[in-house]
Amino acid sequence: MPCTRTSIGLALALLVAPSTAQAAVTGVAFVHGTGKQTNALVDYWTAAMVDSVRLGLPNTTNYVVVNCDFEKYMWDPAAAGCLAGQLSSFIKAKKITDLLVITHSNGGNMLRWILSNPTYDSRYPAVISAIRWVDALAPSSLGTPLANAVVSGTTFEKSLGWLLGYKSEAVIMQQTENMAYYNANWLLGTAGRPALPRDLWAVVGTDVDSSPFDNDSWCGGYSLGVGLETTQWWLDSCSDGFLNCSSQGGAGHEWFHDIEYTYEQEPLSHAQSRRNCFYLDLFLREDVKP
Repeated sequence: MPCTRTSIGLALALLVAPSTAQAAVTGVAFVHGTGKQTNALVDYWTAAMVDSVRLGLPNTTNYVVVNCDFEKYMWDPAAAGCLAGQLSSFIKAKKITDLLVITHSNGGNMLRWILSNPTYDSRYPAVISAIRWVDALAPSSLGTPLANAVVSGTTFEKSLGWLLGYKSEAVIMQQTENMAYYNANWLLGTAGRPALPRDLWAVVGTDVDSSPFDNDSWCGGYSLGVGLETTQWWLDSCSDGFLNCSSQGGAGHEWFHDIEYTYEQEPLSHAQSRRNCFYLDLFLREDVKP
């Protein structure tokens, strides 16, 4: 069953004075996954997704779409450093005091690095302080066997290149053994580790549909669905074509499995969980509201 944040939000509201609550300035940040993005609004999320979600804001201009080099290791200045810089600038420019961060895939690891290592960068504490919580869409918290395959140079290396890239630092990082090491030593929020200073709520994609006769299969790109259904053969029965469900729910809190809330209980492939598919955008829009 999905976790609920209604009781948490109510409890917090009762502890906050009305004048303080009214003064809060809410914003939302969209943090992409693996890749070196220069226009993530168009190339990663699409304007349809972002514009729909930000309608939940009291001021719909209080949003930022991050563009960073997430081909790097998470601690790299071009990765988490870039992320911290763009979030910090957004927070200062818009005077944000209540920031909801929406991440996808490896973006969850980038955000978790910041949350787990507040003294690593002078900008981290202010960013952490402003965050309400993180909605992590299909986060690769425990890595993926597909990264293992790419790095080991199996016959799937070429076929996985479109999805992961070729042996980039981000791919090496997301190997399951490497993520186990990072989770045990540098990152918070996984089993047996201290909790994150801000809650991370994972939305888990459970399956891939790619029938050409099913209109739902075309949401997010039909060719991507076909590729993800192929890679799913080397993952657990519960997966989104890129990540096992266990990896997606491996850090923070498992908020819900896709089919528990999506339209007509449609599963979300790894490509669809960053698009306005099956009312995911409407659900996130409600969550953005202060």
